Amino acid sequence: MNNHLESSRRAFLRGLGATIALPALDIMAPVGRAMAAAGGSAFPVRLGFFFVPNGVHLPDWTPSGTGSNFELPYILDPLAPLKNDVLVLSGLTHDKGRANGDGAGDHARSAGVFLTGAQPLKSEGSEIRAGVSADQFAAAHVGGQTRFSSLELSIEEGTPYGKCDSGYGCAYSNNISWRDAATPLAKENNPRRVFERLFSGELAGEAEKGRAQRLRQRKSVLDFVLDDAKSLSGRLGRNDQYKLDEYLNSIREIEQRIERLEKPGSRTRELVQDQEIPAGIPETFHEHLRLMGDMLVLAYQSDVTRVATFMFANAGSNRSYREIGVPNGHHELSHHQGNPKKHAKIRDINRYHVAQLSYVLQRLKSIPEGDGTLLDNCLIVYGSGISDGNRHNNENLPIVLAGKGGGSVDTGRHVGYPQETPMCNLLLSMLQRAGVGAGRFGDSTGSLRQLQA
Repeated sequence: MNNHLESSRRAFLRGLGATIALPALDIMAPVGRAMAAAGGSAFPVRLGFFFVPNGVHLPDWTPSGTGSNFELPYILDPLAPLKNDVLVLSGLTHDKGRANGDGAGDHARSAGVFLTGAQPLKSEGSEIRAGVSADQFAAAHVGGQTRFSSLELSIEEGTPYGKCDSGYGCAYSNNISWRDAATPLAKENNPRRVFERLFSGELAGEAEKGRAQRLRQRKSVLDFVLDDAKSLSGRLGRNDQYKLDEYLNSIREIEQRIERLEKPGSRTRELVQDQEIPAGIPETFHEHLRLMGDMLVLAYQSDVTRVATFMFANAGSNRSYREIGVPNGHHELSHHQGNPKKHAKIRDINRYHVAQLSYVLQRLKSIPEGDGTLLDNCLIVYGSGISDGNRHNNENLPIVLAGKGGGSVDTGRHVGYPQETPMCNLLLSMLQRAGVGAGRFGDSTGSLRQLQA
């Protein structure tokens, strides 16, 4: 354990095969105040980039009013408890998601361009090219300040190899995070592997050894840091003790959820996209996403990372959502051709996705940080690289921005921008508010105006 908590905001509990980063505690407050007095921020801005495929049903997405005088429509209604914590942004465009002479392949391009703003090279082989994504641009600048420069999470699996969409390789459809123009970053959809990455030891081989011992002795990861935790607890005030207990209880609760999933016969397996759900993967979409989301919240809370991407599904996903009464494939329904019955099912899928976003945002909002909440110190963009799934258009993208960015964004509004306003203007503005020096990103034409009222 760090023996100088009063001089550092970063401290860890350590044991054999376990490393648990601590959240911000009151005992660490002096260093935060010193940083703020020196012109810095007492708390860092965390960036999140959440992707959904196949566009949305825009009539049930777009608020009727602008400014603070707006009402959440059917799809966005799950955000009602967070209305004052979000911005709904209309009019943003990804021009490089259009064919621009490359023909079919809109779904692959929608993911490839989402965070890069670059025209993906039409290729199914090893010669792939997009651009550095906003998350990795940020990770290259601020990632050295945290244990992990970034996290890449997903719900669906997806190989970067093979052919996926009309001449585009699967690297485009299955990834939104690109380290450089030719290198997509592998994402993780297995809860156990994410948990082990966040809380296992840092030395080579230590994590595997620690997990093997935990399984053999049927112990929790917390058992291996117990001595460190007891030593720390004796030095904390009542409020910090409460924070620490709540945080460690959250880790244990997630660990137990994962353990239940791994028990043989723990649930009835069903088919998703004609494939059996692998062991350790939750059966329903919302159970899976909330488990991954809870771990992301802990990663932000403990400053393990400040940058994350989260693909709710791969571009062009045809997953069905039987848990909400939609047995049809998502991609199939998105080609609705004006059919009202398909409209109804599409908007229900869209609303279901937003409900999971709302869950993660409410978890962030439930955690105090300084004079506000963890969500106040986040900027999380949620949306799709396609606007309407039937038209495959890339203008007027469905975009929500959540969090106040450490006080740099005025939320609780619907802001409409002129058509063809680059989506990259928003990405550039997010980078700047996270302390990443950038004058331009992708095809940006400048910072996005009206993020502050």
